[in-house]
This record gives sequence, C-alpha cells and structure tokens, in this order.
Amino acid sequence: MKTEPYREAPYLRRAYVLGHPIAHSLSPALHRAAYAYLGEANLEYDRRDTLPDDLPAIMHGVRHPDGTEEAPYIAGLSVTMPLKTAVIQYCDELSETARVTGAVNTVYPRGERVLGDNTDVIGIVNALRHAGLKPDPERDEPAVIGGGATAISALTALHKLGYRRASVYARSLHKLGSVQEAAERLGVQLSTVALAEFPAEQKARRHNPVISTLPARAADDWAPQLADPAGASDPAGASDPAGASNPAGASETADRPVLLDVAYNPWPSVLASAWEASGGAVVSGLEMLLYQAVEQVLLFTDRTLQPAELLGLVNAMCAAVDLPPRASVS
Repeated sequence: MKTEPYREAPYLRRAYVLGHPIAHSLSPALHRAAYAYLGEANLEYDRRDTLPDDLPAIMHGVRHPDGTEEAPYIAGLSVTMPLKTAVIQYCDELSETARVTGAVNTVYPRGERVLGDNTDVIGIVNALRHAGLKPDPERDEPAVIGGGATAISALTALHKLGYRRASVYARSLHKLGSVQEAAERLGVQLSTVALAEFPAEQKARRHNPVISTLPARAADDWAPQLADPAGASDPAGASDPAGASNPAGASETADRPVLLDVAYNPWPSVLASAWEASGGAVVSGLEMLLYQAVEQVLLFTDRTLQPAELLGLVNAMCAAVDLPPRASVS
C-alpha cells in the first residue's frame, strides 16, 4: 500500500479529542503522558470543540492532510458525545465492536483508509477487572442502569466477560429499541425494568456487576435507598477518591457486588457512596476513561507493547490523573 510523504513527517502529527462540550476532558492529560512515556515527543494531543456539522472538514483533514502546520497529519481522533454515531459515515471500515455497538469513539488512519473503533467496551471490561470482579455468569446476573449509547457499550462489555443475560433499568422503557437490538446481535437475554424499581430489585436480586451509565447526579434522588449500613461489610475497603474500592483487585472484592459508575465528577458520587454502604465494591468511570485511552494510544501509534512496557505506559497515564499505580496488567 502506498505510503504518503506526509506520514514521514512526525513533527507535523496531531491527535485530538472531539466533542461538545470538551473543555473539561481529561483525555489530553492521559494521552500526553502516554506519548511522553513512549518517546513520541512530536505527537501532540489537543481538545477540539466539535459539533456534527464540523465533521466533514475535520474528516477531510484525516483523509487528505497536506503535511503542513495548517493541515497536519492526524494520527487519531478520540470521539465523544454528540459525535459517536455521526462520525461512522466517514469511516471506511469499522471494528466488530463498533459494528455491534453502533458507536465509534476512536478514529485513526491506516494507509489510505480511515478506521473506526469503540474502545469504551474494553475500557469497561478492564475497569471491572481492576475493581476485582471475578465473572461468574452461571451464578450472577449483571445489570445496566440507563438506556443510552453507553448502555450498549456496557452490554457489549458484559458479553465479552461471558455474561449471556442481563437486566437494563431505564426511565423510558419504550426508548430501549437500540439496546434490545444490540442484545439480540450479541445473543444476550435481556430483561427491561423501570429505573424506579432498581433499589428494591438490587436488594432482592443482588445484581453483580452493575454498570451505571447515567450522567453525574442523575441517581442522587434514589441512590440513598441502596445504603444498608447494618449489612455492610468491613469498611476497610473504602473507595479511593478516584479509583476502585480495592485498587489491587484483591480477593476481598471477589464476593462483593461491583458497581462501575461511569460518571466520575464529582467523586465519590451519591450512588457510589450508597453502594459501598451496602457492602459493595465501587470503581469510578475514570478507570474506564483510563483503559479506553490506553487502547487509543496503541492504535494511534500503531504499537504492540510487551507486558512490562505496557505496565509502564498505564502507570504513566495513572499518574497524570492521580489514579493509584497498577502492580500488573492483564
């Protein structure tokens, strides 16, 4: 395949996080730390406030860069809301994960083709594993709270972890068509339940794991109903301000229901605090953001790392957002 001259000018490389609003995104901190660790000193990463109408010009730049300061080679794009479906039409090829979820959060060139992927799924998988989840599909039934695009990624992550049945709790059950379609594609048996019933259902059914895809503070009104201090386990595993209840993934969390709250600001959320009061283990969405960014970095740089180097990369990124270091990577 032809290699264009501009791909040999690393000092002109750029990557961006696209979305709206984007000013508070932590992606630049994660990516810049990663490229510094990898010695990619000439790969810059910036925020770029973007709406769907802005995509044609940006994607033209991905496909036809001039290799100048005004039109640099774009090594990759991190795509956030409201662009995760709108960007699909500009991709030549989608990963299987992107096809199943119907969403793209990662765009990158390979030769003359533009590829789209969804690294949110592996981000969720690795965040749950970091929290100490030991998947037991025969015993446990997981749950997803919320019915938007992230709920589909959550369902896909649960499928990758081996689960073949799940419950989805949402405020508007009649708007779950895309979630139900994804479940059918995955072969996951899906139960849909009104969101208001979650506290009572959780106490009765003890879903594990649970992934909340709700926006920040959206669970504040009903989350305190989950708290059950009398039945809580030893509080020694209280959550780190930005990470999991048990960052090392030790056996203490093995039999505790795990909650991933994708919202991480403010942290701990009311939902996370109530979950811990009921004896569960918690991991914040910052862990998901970390692990999905790791995959993006590897795609943008077209690298395959040995375990020791991958661990160094992850820990450099952890340090950039005040997450505790990892002892190993799976």
